Amino acid sequence: MSTIVKNGRWIMTCFIVLWGGMPLLGGNSPERPRLVVGIVIDQMRWDYLYRYQDRYTKTGFNRMLREGFSCENTMVNYIPTYTAIGHSSIYTGSVPSIHGIAGNNFIVQATGKSLYCTEDDEVRSIGTPRDDAAVGKMSPRNLKASTITDELELATNFRAKVIGVSLKDRGSILPAGHAADAAYWFDGKSGNWITSSWYRESLPGWLEGYNQTRPAERYLSEDWNTLYPIETYVQSTPDDNVYEEPYEGDKHPAFPIKTSELVKSQGLDLIRSTPCGMTMTFDVARLAIENERLGGGEVTDFLAVSLSSPDYVGHQFGANSVKVEDTYLRLDKELGDFLAYLDKQVGKGNYLVFLTADHAGAHNGQFLLDHKIPAGNWKEGEIRTALNKHLQERFGKEKLVSSLSNYQVHFNYKQVDETVDMESLRAATIAYLQQVEGVAYAVEMAKAAAAPVPAIIRERIVNGYNHALSGEIQVILKPAWYSDRNLQGATHGTWNPYDSHIPLLWMGWKIPRGQSNEEVYMTDIAPTLAALLRVQMPNGCVGKPITDMLKNVKREGKK
Repeated sequence: MSTIVKNGRWIMTCFIVLWGGMPLLGGNSPERPRLVVGIVIDQMRWDYLYRYQDRYTKTGFNRMLREGFSCENTMVNYIPTYTAIGHSSIYTGSVPSIHGIAGNNFIVQATGKSLYCTEDDEVRSIGTPRDDAAVGKMSPRNLKASTITDELELATNFRAKVIGVSLKDRGSILPAGHAADAAYWFDGKSGNWITSSWYRESLPGWLEGYNQTRPAERYLSEDWNTLYPIETYVQSTPDDNVYEEPYEGDKHPAFPIKTSELVKSQGLDLIRSTPCGMTMTFDVARLAIENERLGGGEVTDFLAVSLSSPDYVGHQFGANSVKVEDTYLRLDKELGDFLAYLDKQVGKGNYLVFLTADHAGAHNGQFLLDHKIPAGNWKEGEIRTALNKHLQERFGKEKLVSSLSNYQVHFNYKQVDETVDMESLRAATIAYLQQVEGVAYAVEMAKAAAAPVPAIIRERIVNGYNHALSGEIQVILKPAWYSDRNLQGATHGTWNPYDSHIPLLWMGWKIPRGQSNEEVYMTDIAPTLAALLRVQMPNGCVGKPITDMLKNVKREGKK
């Protein structure tokens, strides 16, 4: 009998020993890689694999396409398509209806309170100047299903090391899962990488040492110019155009971008909207591998890396900007360097890596209109005001709709009494919304399975509906219509292919070379990992293993 400690928890383990002192094990043990690395690129469209392919190096995306397996038709199978849901669904193999992460922010229907996906007042910030700082009071408590990382911990009796790394707290915490050794994210106010007391009571020495080098300050002091001569960026709209959102205090967001000057007014959070944010994330990932000896033991470890900067850059500048193109060219080089590092540190063939996205992203709406492609701006605030006025005239109550967030109607139940019939209220709301410009469908969530809408949309509404956390009515806009993001920058959140078609690349341990155009889903990633690792699927998993790839995986019994 022995006792081990994991994240402050005492775990009793019992070893039955044969005569001669050898563990009582079968003749074969599961064959697994030494390290699994999950890379999620925030807001990466599938077509970015090929839009810039001729300019990618041989060592990054092209290496993964050449040496690995590409699931070319991978889709997000729920709405809304946002960061927190995407990371949760990748790692749980589940959907908001089950895993409980219904948005980046969502409304608890019973109380009307808005809840951030990872907020947790029961934990403390670790690594910030004040341990009660809200930026660190985060945990996976709101995620109601296990992750593939949790299942790896369970399968190895918590001997596996699991670490999450991302600029965004949600991009680190939700993939790492509940039983992780650590999740680290960036605090732009202090410039530190931090964690919470859910995981540990202090930062490891290696991360404290990195923080002391003031990495964000160092990288921002270098400014941001294009990797190649700007005239060669033929896949993008010419720089400094009306579709891009300037940095605060900078009227013209044109290269070179003087981040060394902008940081004085914007603070260190500026690094999120530059490629340097990716560099800093890879720095921490390497340090975690080296100092925690990930992939260096007898048990499979897991590193979950989420690259947030492409999302910030995409939101601010739009999919057709030089900034996005330069970000992906730089990401390709960073990826190539990181894969080469894994080859050297862990050993080629000893690690398994998958690369995907939490969602994709649309083009700027005004850019589309200027090129005679239909698009539109759904003015959420104005529509909510007009809808409430209409409902007040009908039911005699003010502000019956509290929010249209996540493209859902959230009713203000405090205003509803016995004089308001909910069925009539829902019907009146739907009838009004269906007359609003830009609305394709307004669907009562609880009855979505029988709604007269295309099957693909119906399924995604059902998957995304969590009765405790979602609104009662789902609004489906016409293609290329968005809420208040038409003039500058771009966004995401809908069912359409530009938001839901994502890359999925596999490479390394036992992965065959090839590609498939069979439709698979984001929720298939976790069960595929479970099949490869020979561990149980996460407990809310609705996905299926990707057999097009798995049927060619070569297994050899490990003696």
